[in-house]
Amino acid sequence: MKNITDSFVSLDHWPPAGSFGFNTDILATNLINLSVVLGVLIFFGKGVLKDLLDNRKQRILSTIRNSEKLREEAIEQLEKARTRLRKVEIEADEFRVNGYSEIEREKRNLINATYENLERLENYKNETLLFEQQKAINQVRQRVFQQALQGALGTLNNCLNSELHLRIISANIGMLGAVKETTD
Repeated sequence: MKNITDSFVSLDHWPPAGSFGFNTDILATNLINLSVVLGVLIFFGKGVLKDLLDNRKQRILSTIRNSEKLREEAIEQLEKARTRLRKVEIEADEFRVNGYSEIEREKRNLINATYENLERLENYKNETLLFEQQKAINQVRQRVFQQALQGALGTLNNCLNSELHLRIISANIGMLGAVKETTD
């Protein structure tokens, strides 16, 4: 280390002015060369570097502004989406409530319709039973009437002679004719 600092401080190693020579101390010459190159770069590159930094600064600011604008738009879209979500949730709740009430109404209607059908079937059953009873009663009456008529005819045939028989038949035919004329 002492050798390096001595080369800066001591002028023994420097060739005298007006002469040209090579300095064989690599460390001393590299530091001098570096300081010269840095000085030239700072002097001439200062404007270029400033322009590059200004351009970079403008791009960064522009990117920040665009990012802020996009952020604000994203926030707006998020708020709109939240509003739509709230509306959809409200509509879903309404549909759910309306759906439940609709289901309950349909259930009541179905129960009422079933009761009405049962009542109608009960009435139909009662009417059918009444009709069948009347039919059976009429059949029994007709059978009893036929048997009574056959019995009466048998009795009449045994008791009546033919002349009396003809008079009764004529009288009955006359009565039937009179009944027929009144109904027409």
